[in-house]
Amino acid sequence: MLSIAGTDPTGGAGIQADLKTVGALGGYGMAVVTALVAQNTRGVRSVRACPPEFLREQLDAVSDDVVVDAVKTGMLHSAPLVAVVDEWLARTRPPAVVLDPVVVSTSGHRLLDAEAEEAVRALCRRADLVTPNLPELAVLVGEEPARDWEHALDQARQLADAAGTTVLVKGGHLDGDLCPDALVSADGVLQVPGRRVASRSTHGTGCSLSSAMAVLAASGWRWHEALVRAKGWLAGAIEHGEALRVGSGHGPVDHFHELRPALPTASWSAAVWGEVAALREEVDGCAFVTALARGDLDREAFHRYLAQDALYLGEYSRALAVASSLAPAAEEQVFWARSAADALAVEAELHRSRVGDHLPDPAPVTTAYTDHLLAASSRGSYPELVAALLPCFWLYSDVGQRLAAAGHDAHPYRDWLATYADPAFTASTRTAVAVADRAARTASPLERERMRVAFTASVRHELAFFCAPLDGVVGAEPAGT
Repeated sequence: MLSIAGTDPTGGAGIQADLKTVGALGGYGMAVVTALVAQNTRGVRSVRACPPEFLREQLDAVSDDVVVDAVKTGMLHSAPLVAVVDEWLARTRPPAVVLDPVVVSTSGHRLLDAEAEEAVRALCRRADLVTPNLPELAVLVGEEPARDWEHALDQARQLADAAGTTVLVKGGHLDGDLCPDALVSADGVLQVPGRRVASRSTHGTGCSLSSAMAVLAASGWRWHEALVRAKGWLAGAIEHGEALRVGSGHGPVDHFHELRPALPTASWSAAVWGEVAALREEVDGCAFVTALARGDLDREAFHRYLAQDALYLGEYSRALAVASSLAPAAEEQVFWARSAADALAVEAELHRSRVGDHLPDPAPVTTAYTDHLLAASSRGSYPELVAALLPCFWLYSDVGQRLAAAGHDAHPYRDWLATYADPAFTASTRTAVAVADRAARTASPLERERMRVAFTASVRHELAFFCAPLDGVVGAEPAGT
């Protein structure tokens, strides 16, 4: 694949990003330089354009010797340079041409003069796919930037009709958690949904996506298939970009995140268990747990706790089932599925035998905890979900064994204590810890950080859950979650 674009000396955008993208997705990258750009992660300082004659020499040098399977154009800088590229494309007719119309910066600054913008607009007719951001799409159709997704699709239809091409319209500049993309052509609209990745590592995303589409097209992928693949790859590249720690502004994405081996993790579980030592001490010292250990816990408070626990376990079992569906190995799938069934059995046999079938509404602490698990489930990250589920095993096993040791035959809550001190539950806890460590070993640095945050948040929710029946603040959501 041949990239025709400007440079980025920090390596995050321009031809450097294009070449990384091509390599990451299995292609062979080539590059023709249109402009030397002095820029970094904080912005562009100056641009030195390539003379049109030398641009033509570069293009001819490549096509005279190498079969070009796809072309991606980026920054073309000026009308004379656009004219050279236009003539070369007409003469060589590459099988796939992807045009990234670099005419407006992410901040909305116009990068080209009116003559150059008109030249790029005409060049769209040479392209098989045009990949503008929303400000660029607006310039190409002569309107104000789209206000919403339907408006963006309408502008893409205008460009597709005028240029006789396919337009990849991107929702990244719109507000909200969703980040859809769509392919718009005379054949209609093919949408690919997506989630917004919260990250400052967004430098060069437009360059990288257009290059990904070009190299996948050169490999025989149809546009819709290529977009699904490229979008998933780019989302992962953005997520992993922060771990690179490049620059002090908007950093680059990690183009090679799918190929980069994870850093070794000797014992993720031991590290996070140590980090929550102070929270575990608060659990041991809270009034509910100490009264439970003595056996003089108010029965009404205990029943309030059990009723909320029954509500929690119903949602917890759903999160366990999601973990089973995401697990990479059959034995882990079986473990989480069995744990989901066990959670429902505990709710039915132990809790309902004490509190009956008429359960109250979920207390705010219950809702806060289950919402946390629901969020971890919905993100689709197996390591993060495993980390969020682990405290309900580990903390209860840890506390339960000590409480059971302090109990006696006449203890009013002996059956509840025995459940969490049971050897089978202890074995399940050891398995859950081992599964979490395996997930951490294969996770990226960013995923391991999210595992740590999810684990700590669950411990905080457990503390709030224990405290609620007696502290009078039955609803306060734990701080720091």
